[in-house]
Order: sequence, then structure tokens, then C-alpha cells
Amino acid sequence: MKPEKWENLIGDIKDKFEVEEHDKKHLDEQGGTDIESIIFKGPLGRMKLEFITKPVVLDKKTSYSQRIGSQVDIEYIYSEDEKTNRLMAYKWNEAQNEWIEIDADSFS
Repeated sequence: MKPEKWENLIGDIKDKFEVEEHDKKHLDEQGGTDIESIIFKGPLGRMKLEFITKPVVLDKKTSYSQRIGSQVDIEYIYSEDEKTNRLMAYKWNEAQNEWIEIDADSFS
């Protein structure tokens, strides 16, 4: 999903449903990940959408030794300007008191 379409979706959700929480956070790990989430009451009950933006992995360097018991280090090289976006959808489960991920295949 493109960022412009995400902004349109947020606007539609705010117009049509009761929004409980709208949050943005930045995580420094994995090259700088941005997560924007919105929690609202929709037709299926309490829902949560997360839009995750993170840099594209350009290369992966592995450092290791042939010795038994030695440690393996993996270093990722991230792009400065290329980003990848991902949309995650969750539904609140009252019985388990936790968010359950909605499988994208269930929509087709």
C-alpha cells in the first residue's frame, strides 16, 4: 500500500468510525522503522491497522569462523532512500484479551 492510499484510508476511518487511538512511533532498529497505527470500532468489532515503513535491505554480510562454538554475526546494509511499506490488520479477541492478526487470504 502506498502512503497516499494509507492517508486516504485514515481519513475514511476517522469519518465513518469511532477512533480510540491514533499513534505514530519511530524505532531505530532495522535501519529506522516507522509504525503508524490506528485503533477503531468497525463493523467487525474493535480493529487495529498498522502501516509499517522501513528501509529496503541492500546487502547482508555474515561474519563467522570455522571453529566449533564460534559466534556468527550478521550485519544488514539498509538503503538511505528506498522504503518498503506493509499493512497489518488485527481484530481484538475478547476471550484471549489480545490482538489476533487477520490473514490477508481470508479476504479473497
